[in-house]
Amino acid sequence: MLGGPLGAVFGAAFGHNFDRGLNVLGSQGGPGLNVERLQTAFFTTTFSVMGHIAKADGQVSKMEITLAEDVMRQMNLDAQQKKVARGLFNEGKKPDFPLNDVLQQFRLECSRQRNLMQMFLEIQLATALSDGNFDAAESRILENAASILGFSRQEYASILHRIQAQRHAHSSSDHHMDLQDAYGLLGISKSATDQDVKKAYRRQMNQHHPDKLVSKGLPEEMMELANKKVQDIKTAYETIKSSRKR
Repeated sequence: MLGGPLGAVFGAAFGHNFDRGLNVLGSQGGPGLNVERLQTAFFTTTFSVMGHIAKADGQVSKMEITLAEDVMRQMNLDAQQKKVARGLFNEGKKPDFPLNDVLQQFRLECSRQRNLMQMFLEIQLATALSDGNFDAAESRILENAASILGFSRQEYASILHRIQAQRHAHSSSDHHMDLQDAYGLLGISKSATDQDVKKAYRRQMNQHHPDKLVSKGLPEEMMELANKKVQDIKTAYETIKSSRKR
């Protein structure tokens, strides 16, 4: 269903051994066609750019491979779907991967679905941060990607800060979210009023609501990723509320 650079990347990963097709492709025609096309574009862009970013510092770390495999596991992909996802990851690692062209087509496919593009950025940032070394090459790629997708530097910095807070919360020995990470995940400071805290919580929930994202083109297999994000947002909000009550 996809032409252009995304179609070429998917075709290269698809190969000749994939006879059942991705669940995200859905049926041809009908009112769901645009959503199914967008789901395929999201899937293709996510795993190919993930591979490109993992290779940015010259070598793909075990942590980066583990994260990519973890994303596939959370999506409950079957064996053939994982094969395509790995193929897309490997296409992204190639030196001639057309990153800018892929991102520009992805933005066109997303049209006005800004929340989808933000979810894509969050997945890529999590990949880059997974090995604990966010180097200059990865930073340049992601800043450029954010710009192509229409995010300002300030918006990109805010998304990065939230992902760093989320990663720090998950990496703690007791998996307990501290207050600083809670504020960071909601994208606010400790000086925020109670009303500002509630607004930030509602905004984040609205941007990451799994049902809304799937209806706009997030592959259904990625709903678990969105569910985890929503749970982290709820935990951050409850952590802040409890602290302020004390």
